[in-house]
Amino acid sequence: MKKKALICISCPLGCGLDIQFDQSHIIKVDGAGCKRGEKYAAKEIFHPERVVTSTVKICGASIGFLPVKTSTSVSKKLMFEVMAEIYKLKVIAPIKMGDVICKNIADSKADLIATRSLD
Repeated sequence: MKKKALICISCPLGCGLDIQFDQSHIIKVDGAGCKRGEKYAAKEIFHPERVVTSTVKICGASIGFLPVKTSTSVSKKLMFEVMAEIYKLKVIAPIKMGDVICKNIADSKADLIATRSLD
C-alpha cells in the first residue's frame, strides 16, 4: 500500500487529502470535504492531467511572444511532447484571443489556443 498527501483543487475549499492506494485502486481518502475530493484523488493518482500554458513566437506584433494554453487538460505523460511542439511554432499577427494556433497538438486531443489578442 502507498500513501500520498494532496491538496484538492476541485472546489474552492482546498481540502488536504491523505490518500492510501495500491497499484490500481484507491483504498481510502481522508480529509475530503465533498465527494469531488475522492474523484480528484483517483484521477490525480492514476491519470494526472494538466492544462499546458506557454508562449509562441509571433511576428509582426508589438511583443515577440503570444500567450497560449491547451483547450483542455493533457496527460502529464504528454506534457514534454506538447512543449516540444509549442517551441517549434511561429505565428504571424494579427491573432485574436481564442484563435486555434495548433489543432490536436502532439496528438493530445487538445487544441492550442491564443489567450490574448495581438495586432
